[in-house]
Amino acid sequence: MKRRLLRWKHNVSAITIVLFCILVAANTTADDGPSPEERGLEIAREAWERERGYGDSAAEMYMILRTGTGQEARREMRLRSLEVSENESRALIIFDAPPDVRGTALLTHSFNDQEDNQWLYLPAAGAERRIAGGSRSGPFMGSEFAFEDLSVQRVEHFTYRYIGEETLNDTPCHVIERFPADTASGYKRQVAWLDKEHYRVQKVDYYDRRDELLKTLTAEGYQQYEGKFWRPASMTMHNHQNGRSTVLEWRNITFDNDFTTRMFDRSAIRRAR
Repeated sequence: MKRRLLRWKHNVSAITIVLFCILVAANTTADDGPSPEERGLEIAREAWERERGYGDSAAEMYMILRTGTGQEARREMRLRSLEVSENESRALIIFDAPPDVRGTALLTHSFNDQEDNQWLYLPAAGAERRIAGGSRSGPFMGSEFAFEDLSVQRVEHFTYRYIGEETLNDTPCHVIERFPADTASGYKRQVAWLDKEHYRVQKVDYYDRRDELLKTLTAEGYQQYEGKFWRPASMTMHNHQNGRSTVLEWRNITFDNDFTTRMFDRSAIRRAR
């Protein structure tokens, strides 16, 4: 009897230890913090919240196209953008020079909960065409920027994964991976570096559908406007697969321009001057 009692006590003790270990493991997992997916989404949301609320903005833009051998072509443009609501924003790019592209315009309507709408107006054809589906992964006006790169990079357009922290050009950064929700995207994934202080994009690596490095975007010369909004002076997109690159430069950025939605409807790209 004593032997059976001792064996029973031993079994109870063993079961108690096992249950205790399970509870400890469960509590440890719960206290480990957010998953890499949750942490990546958290950082993306913080970056988006810091960007919201600008109302409207305008800027002069310069596009510099460089071939792999160093030849350059230059274009002059204007950019207008408008926050319509929390769910929608609009942007209009108008080409002013050289003469062969003057009057060309790209209109983008960007949404949280649906695919963006984009229309390109070519004066020579006298009509606009909608950029949709796989066409959005194509090059914008011969540059290394795709049409989809010129859409607002809304949080809902991606899923995320936190990679870690890294110092880039003496700037401590969060590094996150983002995966386009749009199956027609030209990218399988992107890796983005955002500085830890202001959550500004410093660099983005773009991987094609074969998961090979396609392009790298770098942003430089950030300046703060209206005491809140950060804008880079230039962004360079380098294509690793063809050796070409495109630089976008911004000048004379202004806010509170009293833009209206009518300035960003489809007829606006025909009358853009």
